[in-house]
Amino acid sequence: MSLDAAAEINDPQIMISQPYQLYVERTDEARNMARFYAMTIEPDLFGEVCLVRRWGRIGAHGQTKVQPFASERDAVTVFLDLLRQKRSRGYRTVASAARYQAFLPEKGEETQLRG
Repeated sequence: MSLDAAAEINDPQIMISQPYQLYVERTDEARNMARFYAMTIEPDLFGEVCLVRRWGRIGAHGQTKVQPFASERDAVTVFLDLLRQKRSRGYRTVASAARYQAFLPEKGEETQLRG
C-alpha cells in the first residue's frame, strides 16, 4: 500500500479550513527596537496541523518554532491567544508595501544599472 493511498484528500483532519497567517512588527527608535513576529497554521507532511511561529529582528532570519496540534481548533485557539498577547505588547500589522518602501528610490532620483 502506498502512502498516497493511506491519506485521503477529503479527510477533514488534514485539510485546513481557511488560511491563518499573521505578520506583525514592533519598532521603537528610542530603544533601538525593530522586531517582527510571524505565524501560520499549516499541515505538515504527516497530516498534523502545525502552528509555525517565526520571530526576531527585522531584516534577520530570526528563530522558528513548529508546534503540532491534534486539531485545527486547538491550533487556532493558540494562534488567537498569541495574537492578543502580541497586540497588547505593541505589535502592529504592517502593509506589505510599507515594508519595502525603504528600498525604493526617492522622487526625482534616477536609478542606474551597473553592468
